[in-house]
Amino acid sequence: MAKKEHVSETPATQMLKAHQVTFTEHPYEYLEHGGAQHSAQVLGFDPFTVVKTLIMQDQDAKPLVILMHGNRKVSTKNLARQIGAKSVEPCAPEVANRHSGYLVGGTSPFGTRRAMPVYIEESILTLPSILINGGRRGYLVGIDPAVCVQLLAAKAVQCALAE
Repeated sequence: MAKKEHVSETPATQMLKAHQVTFTEHPYEYLEHGGAQHSAQVLGFDPFTVVKTLIMQDQDAKPLVILMHGNRKVSTKNLARQIGAKSVEPCAPEVANRHSGYLVGGTSPFGTRRAMPVYIEESILTLPSILINGGRRGYLVGIDPAVCVQLLAAKAVQCALAE
């Protein structure tokens, strides 16, 4: 059996451990702008089960987190309507880094620097398990998607668009 590469602790794994959440570790070689499609491909998972963590902001520049399937885009119009915002747009990478405490490409919804409202694409919650960023580029953790609701109070929304 191949030796599991242990990835050092991140704020995300510390939070999961503190709440006794069982998770699997999936390190991979990070590719700049490769995104969830790349990680799914190198790890041999369906990109639909690899969840990306996106930091966005509303019209007042208030940050929020949206969890989306790796092979789907966010309809910012639908998202804004469902959360009662006038508009929603992605944060600039440096702004996203500041809000989350993570580098873009390594953003986890767990253990963020700032508490932000979290929204999750409803269909993610129907999956038996998901891969989501573990708080570092090239590092995903496998968890039950219900953990996102339990630990993050993530609210289900419907805003997925096919890529």
